[in-house]
Amino acid sequence: MASATDKSTSKKPKLVRDSFTIPKNEFAAIETLKTRAIALGISVKKSELLRAGLMVLQGLSDAAYKTAVAAVPTLKTGRPAAKAPSVPPAPSKRKVAAKKPVAKKAHQAATKPAAKAAPKAPAKTAAKPTAKAAAKPTPARKAAPRKAPAKAA
Repeated sequence: MASATDKSTSKKPKLVRDSFTIPKNEFAAIETLKTRAIALGISVKKSELLRAGLMVLQGLSDAAYKTAVAAVPTLKTGRPAAKAPSVPPAPSKRKVAAKKPVAKKAHQAATKPAAKAAPKAPAKTAAKPTAKAAAKPTPARKAAPRKAPAKAA
């Protein structure tokens, strides 16, 4: 029988998916390190590079770790705030090329939020036939003669 410790060591670690913000130049460094790994004959993924960096940080002394962490600039956390609709700026005094006219409906659709569809107006009732029209019979349509399908020669 296998002991309880054998079972716990054979289990795969539970994976966690997360997202974070990183400056563009540091993100580019990941690609540089991937290229460097390929030149050394190693295939590596971004997540593997980040995990390797964590292992290196874990192996540092407290003084070296403190220096490494202090070298990293602090970023504002969270997602950027949604921009509130603002009042358009006053037109400048410089000459601006004339814009092409925008179709009224397209312009309204782009600038106004979609409104609920108005209920349909009742269908117009047919006009009452006059006495002359009522007395006049409507001509019957003649059925068009059907053509026989052409036979293939």
